[in-house]
Amino acid sequence: PAHSKAPDNPARYMEKTAAYTADTNPVADKAAKRLLALDVMRGMTIVGMIVVNNAGGPLSYDYLRHSTWNGLTPCDLVFPFFLFIMGVTTYLSLSKRGFEISWPVVRKILWRASLIILIGWALHWVELALKGRPLDFPHLRLTGVLPRIGLCFGIVSMMALTLSRKAIIWSAAALLAIYTLAVCLFNGYANDASNFNAIIDRFLLGENHLYHKSPVDPEGVAATISALAHTIIGFCCGAVVRSRKTLADRIVRLFVIGFTLMATGFLLSEWMPLNKRIWSPTFVLVTTGLASMLLATLLYFIDMQNHRRWSRFFESFGVNPLFLYVGSELLAIIIGAFGCKPAIYAGFLAIFHDPYTASAAYAVSFMLLMGIIAYPLYTRRIYIKL
Repeated sequence: PAHSKAPDNPARYMEKTAAYTADTNPVADKAAKRLLALDVMRGMTIVGMIVVNNAGGPLSYDYLRHSTWNGLTPCDLVFPFFLFIMGVTTYLSLSKRGFEISWPVVRKILWRASLIILIGWALHWVELALKGRPLDFPHLRLTGVLPRIGLCFGIVSMMALTLSRKAIIWSAAALLAIYTLAVCLFNGYANDASNFNAIIDRFLLGENHLYHKSPVDPEGVAATISALAHTIIGFCCGAVVRSRKTLADRIVRLFVIGFTLMATGFLLSEWMPLNKRIWSPTFVLVTTGLASMLLATLLYFIDMQNHRRWSRFFESFGVNPLFLYVGSELLAIIIGAFGCKPAIYAGFLAIFHDPYTASAAYAVSFMLLMGIIAYPLYTRRIYIKL
């Protein structure tokens, strides 16, 4: 009506209207229905994370090891792919509520983010406790995969509730620009204690609360700035997945976006090498680009061509991702603490006679053991959310 009050933020109003329309319009609802490819991709990343984290022996194939410093291996893709798909699903979840900010929604976000961080700390505490040091809190590691997931989820979710889509996009660009300047100006590629990431982490958390197997913590505080931008890119790709365009159009857009990001990252890597440990800006561009193209490919084969039978195994991991990841980490800690791992690895070595194959077989068997937990939960539709 002509006498209606104009919205204070037109862009924000259009976002909420589009989200409401997608939820109430039958045509839009059909286009925005739950896509199986999302669960499959999330499951693939969890399977990869479990395999990568559980090598049986001291020797592993190169593609099952992280880059020692600069470079990129298949192993380096699993965690960034998870952050990307978490950004996508964060958009899908909040869009169902029209991005309306309310205390129940904020409380749920803060609770989940805090829970994920606390579980990460609890896992580190269990490791200390099983080593006979349950009260050694001064040496409890405060960084890690789960704390980074919790921080990225919480911050990006709150940004989604308080900023317009355009502002969120610009915030990702600003975060990457700031981090790029810091990397270039303050010794960001030095693999020693002079790296600004290491300096900031020691200043904020103290030496004893950090990762000790390398001078630069791979999940440090400063690099989380870049990881936030990474998650925001996934969030923006979630807007493409949720859009009212045909599935074919969405697939093409995701592939074009992904190729552009990947190509840009590889071009810039001549000056700023790909580096997972510092989560370099080029690492963000390349891995989010590859993730977007993988998602487009899965959407094409699974949701468009309906080739679904092969994907059930990964879907079983994808519907309970963090529960299974936490379970795998806890089981690995227990096996290591009770000294079972060397004996199990020796058994695989006796079978395969090759340390590389034995190590890989141990990792795959460990993952399949988690699959024994994952598949019954999946068939019974039991979803344990963390």
